[in-house]
Amino acid sequence: MGETLIDFIGHEVDARIDQTRDYHRYLGGSPTNVAMNMARLGMNVRLASTVGKDGFGDYVKEKLKENNVDISLVRFDQRPTSIIMVSKTTGTPDFIPYREADVHIVPSQIPKEILERTKLFHTTAFAMSKNPARATILAKAKEASKAGCTLSIDLNYSPRIWPDRDQALQSFKEYCSYNPLVKVSEDDMERLFGKRKSHQEIFDFFHNEMNVDIVCLTLGKDGVTLSRKREENISLPAARVDKILDATGAGDAFWSGFLFAYSKDFELERCLKIALSLAAIKLQNVGRLPQNVDLLTQLLDIN
Repeated sequence: MGETLIDFIGHEVDARIDQTRDYHRYLGGSPTNVAMNMARLGMNVRLASTVGKDGFGDYVKEKLKENNVDISLVRFDQRPTSIIMVSKTTGTPDFIPYREADVHIVPSQIPKEILERTKLFHTTAFAMSKNPARATILAKAKEASKAGCTLSIDLNYSPRIWPDRDQALQSFKEYCSYNPLVKVSEDDMERLFGKRKSHQEIFDFFHNEMNVDIVCLTLGKDGVTLSRKREENISLPAARVDKILDATGAGDAFWSGFLFAYSKDFELERCLKIALSLAAIKLQNVGRLPQNVDLLTQLLDIN
């Protein structure tokens, strides 16, 4: 559940937005990327989001169907489809959001009986940054937890999207009360806390203050560290990538791989290896994951 957007990704590599002349259009939004990735991996996926009754909304419908994502929970609104201008970079992309329809997710979109048949419920900090989407997500997270779902959240926090840090932290605390799988990056945490914190400080915050059992901290080229409450951390290096073409969506690819493997009850280290492999595939492609790659066979071969 969360944002469905149109990403306009710059054509010039490592150029700031003010220096970028040409953009290419892609379907985006972190939950939407995760939904499409997991559908590509053979999962039964429904996406709950809101887009406009416009040309971009038609494009969204076409691409989601093409990727076997169930769109029965997607709402088509009179407001325009949200778009984001994104720089193409090998690091953390610069972006400018123009948000309209994506924030208007309402409770009627997600029937309780759907949640009772759901194994994983995923969302993002971006999706929760504005109402009515925030109130809807928190209400449905509570329902999902009561129904026995495993919850998940990508805390991709940015003050440009959510200026009120205290409000953000309170909302995260409410969501984390359902003990979700938590994905964060070093950049996310620096933006959330307003300063760089050690990995242990980040883990302690989630384990002790948010009462979360599993926290996955992505480290870019340095790989990943997963922390479990009262257990030893698991750290793995990033998969080798000879040439990075586009970092946009790499974190979503990583988490898609992790959730896919976790849902199959794989050991956590294998979940991380699969996640890192899917992220590496994404880094070598602009926009979404390539259609001509047998992702499922490739990932299941990883032990």
